[in-house]
Amino acid sequence: MSLQGKRVAVLVEEIYEDLELWYPYYRLLEEGAEVTLVGPKAQTYASKHGLPATAERAATEVSADDFDAIVIPGGFAPDRMRRYESVLKLVRGIAEKGGVVAFICHAGWVPISAGIIKGKRVTGVGAIKDDLVNAGAIYLDEAVVVDGQFVSSRTPADLPAFLPAIIKAMGG
Repeated sequence: MSLQGKRVAVLVEEIYEDLELWYPYYRLLEEGAEVTLVGPKAQTYASKHGLPATAERAATEVSADDFDAIVIPGGFAPDRMRRYESVLKLVRGIAEKGGVVAFICHAGWVPISAGIIKGKRVTGVGAIKDDLVNAGAIYLDEAVVVDGQFVSSRTPADLPAFLPAIIKAMGG
């Protein structure tokens, strides 16, 4: 229970990658964190494989002050998430207050659109390497990259490295 009292938002949108949402969700719960699914709207979203996930709160209903960290799963959901200013404001706000911003696979698109990764060492799926570099990030092809409060990984195969890094960054 190393994260007792910590609050984490996990973003959700249509076509999220199943493992990249549920593995962090349950692993952070196991550590004692309060985990809230947040979407552009408070509704049910389907994963790439049809698994439903219901956002308990809409991004317009929460603020950075409500959370100590945010986890952004990949899949094709990040391409949708980054179209909502309320989602970008939440991610940007958590970064600005020094909270942990964790993203995996295609989820790097969200911090890119939030304008918060310039000069940061990050990773992500190879398909968005150019996007990360063009946003001013320093791309490393590693299972997990930690740069201060930013924690990033490439694919579901990296989840066993991603979660310990998130937990450690949160003080667990």
